[in-house]
Amino acid sequence: MAKKHILVVPGDGIGQEVTAVGKKVLDKIAEKFGHEFTYDEALIGHVAIEATGEALPEESLNKMRASDAVLFGAVGHPKYDNDPSAKVRPEQGLLKMRKELGLYANLRPIKLFDELLGASSIKPEVLKGADILFFRELTGDIYFGEKGRENNGDTAFDIARYSRFEVERIARKAFEAARTRRKKLCSVDKANVIETSRLWREVIQKIAPEYPDVEVEHQFVDATAMLLIKDPRRFDVVVTANLFGDILTDEASQIAGSMGMLASASIGDGTGVYEPIHGSAHDITGKGVANPLASVLSAALLLDISFGMKEESEAVINAVDQVLKAGFRTGDIADAGTPKDQVLGTEAMGEKVLSYL
Repeated sequence: MAKKHILVVPGDGIGQEVTAVGKKVLDKIAEKFGHEFTYDEALIGHVAIEATGEALPEESLNKMRASDAVLFGAVGHPKYDNDPSAKVRPEQGLLKMRKELGLYANLRPIKLFDELLGASSIKPEVLKGADILFFRELTGDIYFGEKGRENNGDTAFDIARYSRFEVERIARKAFEAARTRRKKLCSVDKANVIETSRLWREVIQKIAPEYPDVEVEHQFVDATAMLLIKDPRRFDVVVTANLFGDILTDEASQIAGSMGMLASASIGDGTGVYEPIHGSAHDITGKGVANPLASVLSAALLLDISFGMKEESEAVINAVDQVLKAGFRTGDIADAGTPKDQVLGTEAMGEKVLSYL
């Protein structure tokens, strides 16, 4: 029996709805396997700005540091999207959380459930068997470099910056993961043009001999973008910088047919944060139609990575698989042939997963 403390941070929009389902799944696992999970909640994003004026209040940060893992929802609100001058923005909470918790590696598994092959816009025969694990560096690059305006605001700049240490630590995580999979690592950069990418490639080449059992390939980001669609099965573990990773993982989400199916983990050397890759989706907030399976699969990642509970994690993934095999869908993954009574809302889909668990 394990005792663990989990912080639930729903955030904005559908984050509130899907994390409620993720938490129920964790409760069920605790009951089924004899663990004791305790919980607390914290604010981040737009809801935090409304309540405190800050996107990530110190109280939330302290609760995160004191927890064994964080189950996170989403941040964002339409009112900020059309106001580029807003000084405090929901996304600042996300960036601050990553920085303060030292979350330097974002893991995104792109794993296909056979039942959803038809949900992707890519031909099933191209997709079948695709299983990719992305490692996106989270604390460097253009997102955190110096930025500003010149010439009375008519010229803007963002400086991309990486240190050898930052590249080394995520590279080692990716190499270690490749060892447990198909032993193939693809490092993605733009070393023919960008200096930070030249450092990136240099570091990967220097570390590679320490992992002689892992086959390493270097690829330019534009080639990767094309090959992800053309031949996704060629990839095993992919490691890349912050900006490239942001774009490529969203592209790869379409391999799985829907963002509503994809989980992610942000890890460092302390508390890990587990979240669906989708945003706050205010257009469907409160309608009870959001797909909770990405949050459920994020809970499975949490069990595996932060708690080392492999069997428990597999039980969650298998339950999702069984639900899909039985023909149940949320609106985003249903097709024309899905019977109306098998298209479920957020809560009903959660209940189905719990019943299979």
